[in-house]
Amino acid sequence: MPVKPLTRITLDPEVMGGKPCIRGLRVTVGTVVGLLAAGRTMDAILQAYPYLEPEDIYEALSYAAWRADEIEVPLASA
Repeated sequence: MPVKPLTRITLDPEVMGGKPCIRGLRVTVGTVVGLLAAGRTMDAILQAYPYLEPEDIYEALSYAAWRADEIEVPLASA
């Protein structure tokens, strides 16, 4: 099954030390996934980070799941 490219997750050595971020913003995938794991709702995350969109959270989860399976997926350039 082909892997859908992630267009909202970016890697840039100049942003957050090169960690995967949401659309080049200073919000890492780890932050979003960590907040969800801690029991925060999507609405609470979107309220705390008003510049994020629901699709950003879904892609963060997709990226984390693919990394957990060690599947390489194409990311957007920063």
